[in-house]
Amino acid sequence: MGQKINPIGMRLQVNRTWDSRWYAESKDFGNLLLEDIKMREFIKEECKQAGVSRVII
Repeated sequence: MGQKINPIGMRLQVNRTWDSRWYAESKDFGNLLLEDIKMREFIKEECKQAGVSRVII
C-alpha cells in the first residue's frame, strides 16, 4: 500500500510557494498565526464576489 503525502507540501517550489511569508520570535508566533488566520478568513468573506483565488500574506 502506498504512502500518503500532503499534496501541497509535495508541490511547493515546483509550482507553488508558501501562502504566508512572515517571521516571528517564538513568544509571538502563536498570536501572529491566529492574526494571519483571522485576516485570511476576513478577506475571503469580504471578497467572495470578487473571485479572489489566493491570499498571500
